[in-house]
Amino acid sequence: MPAYLTNLSIFLPNAPVSNDAIESVLGRIHGRPSRTRAIILRNNKIKTRHYAIDPATGQLTHTNVQMTAEAVRGLATPGGFDLSTLDCLACGTTSPDLLNPGHASLVHGELGVPPLEIVSTQGICLAGITALKYAVMNVASGQAQHAVATGSELASGLIRAECFQAPTSDRPGDLAQQPILGFDADFLRWMLSDGAGAALVEPAPRPGQRNLRVEWLDLFSFANELPTCMYIGGRKEPDGRMTGWRTLVGTDSWLKDNLLSVRQDVELLNREIVATSVQRALSRVIPRHSLRSEEIDWFLPHYSSEYFREKLHDAMQAFGFGIPYERWFTNLTTKGNTGSASIYIILEELFHSGRLRPGQKLLCFIPESGRFSIAYMLLTVV
Repeated sequence: MPAYLTNLSIFLPNAPVSNDAIESVLGRIHGRPSRTRAIILRNNKIKTRHYAIDPATGQLTHTNVQMTAEAVRGLATPGGFDLSTLDCLACGTTSPDLLNPGHASLVHGELGVPPLEIVSTQGICLAGITALKYAVMNVASGQAQHAVATGSELASGLIRAECFQAPTSDRPGDLAQQPILGFDADFLRWMLSDGAGAALVEPAPRPGQRNLRVEWLDLFSFANELPTCMYIGGRKEPDGRMTGWRTLVGTDSWLKDNLLSVRQDVELLNREIVATSVQRALSRVIPRHSLRSEEIDWFLPHYSSEYFREKLHDAMQAFGFGIPYERWFTNLTTKGNTGSASIYIILEELFHSGRLRPGQKLLCFIPESGRFSIAYMLLTVV
């Protein structure tokens, strides 16, 4: 019972923002320019990204729901897919507009389409791909004929200057020697951006066009082995335990620790993300599917920074699964890191590029540092 991605669509808010303009759009924390911005941008190599922020007023121009709905509407084509026939909507995000109701419920309301099955998937970078797996399983099992999965992020709502009550502590001398030390709340201000992507999943390929058959989609959590690394709404204690926002509401920590900012345990990230992606996850995927690197025509990695590009390449090579750079496809430098939307934004660009040929195989890789979860997906062009 197969499932095919028959169309992909994205929505990126407002005009691209260059590196020189970031701080004027996001604002300066306590009016002070960041001392680490240039170092961080030099390492992540992002040149432009999008924010749902009016640069003149600093106000948000879109909600997460509105961006997601725009990406879904982009799937409708004259003589093709009609949104009124949609029977399953799966939406994933790190940053929903509300704690409740679920993100998919709000997107359904925004779209105004007839009653259908919905599911909201929560997480960080894997939230979008878990939504896609739900849609794929629904179609493959015959439960749905026209399913849409989405990944979307409104990261700017958490990284604007007014979201921070205290200046960021940074150590530029250390950063020059080891850039990974800058991967904290200040790093994420220069890394994360906004966008939404949507994929239409159907049980048969659409004639006269390129389609992507889903061969398999594997997700692995290693939370049993590794502690929390990236988080929102809590505080990481010295012993590694997490204290959630409910416990801290009404205390000084609520403001002092900037509990609603995005945080990352940078030493843990540097130590574990590549090893987890390859030694822990890829080692399970290869024998499970008799996967061989020479069969992969396109490798689509979602990594947070170009800092990890060579590390990932070398680790895969050392593991005996090397894929040369000429077969890698990513748009991190021009679209930025949009979290759970990133794999949709990468896939959409390649899908509509005219570079795909029947029979080609695409291996997608999505890591999540929240508590270290990894996804791999294999697609075949038909």
